[in-house]
Amino acid sequence: MEPQPRYSKEEFARRGDAIYEQHIGPQVERGNEGKFVAIDIETGAYEVDVSELAASDRLLARRPEAQVWLRKIGSRHVRHFGPRQHRIA
Repeated sequence: MEPQPRYSKEEFARRGDAIYEQHIGPQVERGNEGKFVAIDIETGAYEVDVSELAASDRLLARRPEAQVWLRKIGSRHVRHFGPRQHRIA
């Protein structure tokens, strides 16, 4: 059974980003760019994997009640929608 969200979307994002920026990012960014980090926004527990599903599944196996926030390491977003902007050198 999936844990039910306990926070608004805004609070969920705020907490997830704050935990990543303050605690997790500095530990995982070097050598893991492009991988996904699944973060429990209540405990700060996390898992890193090239697969967002694998990272989430491992985190939920350890912490079944986790409120999971996903982030792509090296990016502010998990996915990008819309046209990409290309830089002209």
